[in-house]
Amino acid sequence: MNTTTPKLEISASRQFVPWLYEQNLSLVFTTYQAGKVFFIGLQPDGKLAVFERTLDRCMGLYATGNSLYISTLYQLWRFENTLAPGESHNGHDAIYLPQIGYITGDLDIHDIVIDDNQQIIFANTLFSCLATVSQTHSFVPLWQPAAEDRCHLNGLAIKDGKPKYVSVISKSDVAEGWRQKRVNGGCIIDIDSNKIIVDGLSMPHSPRWYQGKLWLLNSGTGEFGYADLESGKFQAVAFCPGYQRGLAFHNNFAIVGISESRHTKTLSGLPLDDKLAAKDASARCGLLVIDLKSGDLVHSLNIEGVVIELYDIAILPQIRRPMAIGFRSDEIRRVITIGTTNCLTAPILATQAF
Repeated sequence: MNTTTPKLEISASRQFVPWLYEQNLSLVFTTYQAGKVFFIGLQPDGKLAVFERTLDRCMGLYATGNSLYISTLYQLWRFENTLAPGESHNGHDAIYLPQIGYITGDLDIHDIVIDDNQQIIFANTLFSCLATVSQTHSFVPLWQPAAEDRCHLNGLAIKDGKPKYVSVISKSDVAEGWRQKRVNGGCIIDIDSNKIIVDGLSMPHSPRWYQGKLWLLNSGTGEFGYADLESGKFQAVAFCPGYQRGLAFHNNFAIVGISESRHTKTLSGLPLDDKLAAKDASARCGLLVIDLKSGDLVHSLNIEGVVIELYDIAILPQIRRPMAIGFRSDEIRRVITIGTTNCLTAPILATQAF
């Protein structure tokens, strides 16, 4: 019997690397299926740089300033870039070091945002609500808490510095009721008015407010597009050959995560399957870069082997080659940062050898 573990293979389309260079950014994405966070950047010779760390069931991502927030199986972490602009360490111009971790329990945390008050807000899918962290409890509910995963609230969009829209798989109000409404029961809710603004969606994910539009992934149909808030309809912009989760923007580009189709009761029998069959295509795993002006898929990063599913994506602007310190090696013992009383002075990075 062949028990060989599939190897990880990452390959880029011809212009993906030049695009990273031109946009002056790097990317980070999570895969809870493999329990990994990946950083995608460029080596000094211009070739693709891939750095990974192991984090149990990592899902939600949010990058802001020097901070990177990541949800895991039962924790929510804030990683901090310890390098000042222009500094480097072993060829990396950003080192994300875990600084603060909250023990939340297994809430099945999906999307994360930081509001204009610097409050962490996340989609608490287990309790079908929006929540924030607590110094004394697993979480504090902020909007519409329930005791069960009823509607599978998974996505959260921030607008003008405040949480505004959430995506749910269905309007169901019974435990696990969303599973029977996967094909067309999804909707987007305005949390200020508590009104459904778009319905009839199929497994919607990753709502994001950008350039005056509410963008989202209609994952069950494989369509990326936006919500027409006047008509209440979803307007498709591009078809993506995979199950979509994770959406980020930079300039006039959208970066979308796609995953291979799982033959499970949850993800089988969706319109995406028929669309792929009609195009004589199979679902694949990776990142897609979409031109917002034309709707064309202009670049891609293909992932094969041990990783078959992605969840979230974040952009790290003006960073060429990031890395992170994890928990499974001695590095976390030996990387020490020293703060100063002068808030305008960057922290000192000290690496001890012992």
